[in-house]
Amino acid sequence: MDAIGTNALDHQLSAAMGARHQTGLDNVKNKMAATDPQQMERTREAAEEFEAVFLSQMMAHMFSGIEVDPTFGGGKGEEMFRSMMVEEYGKNFVDKGGIGIADQVQAKLIEMQSQL
Repeated sequence: MDAIGTNALDHQLSAAMGARHQTGLDNVKNKMAATDPQQMERTREAAEEFEAVFLSQMMAHMFSGIEVDPTFGGGKGEEMFRSMMVEEYGKNFVDKGGIGIADQVQAKLIEMQSQL
């Protein structure tokens, strides 16, 4: 992760956890970096995957009420591929910044790991 991304992540984690937890968060991040330099990246990936699944589930309900044009779609094939399309929409939404759930989940994962 580049310096700009790291600074943005630090700011988001600070806002998510509050100023009084920042010192503890810094200690955990330093400990993670010392013991396993890829730990922060893995927690971010897990948090983003969670947000993508959440968004996909929300969008699935949105798309369930949309009827298809029988001339160009419909049938079992569309039923199957629509769920895949909605899943990809969720992933793309997270890739573009998401809605902030990943930041909150990552902060909570870090907090939980600090209690181990």
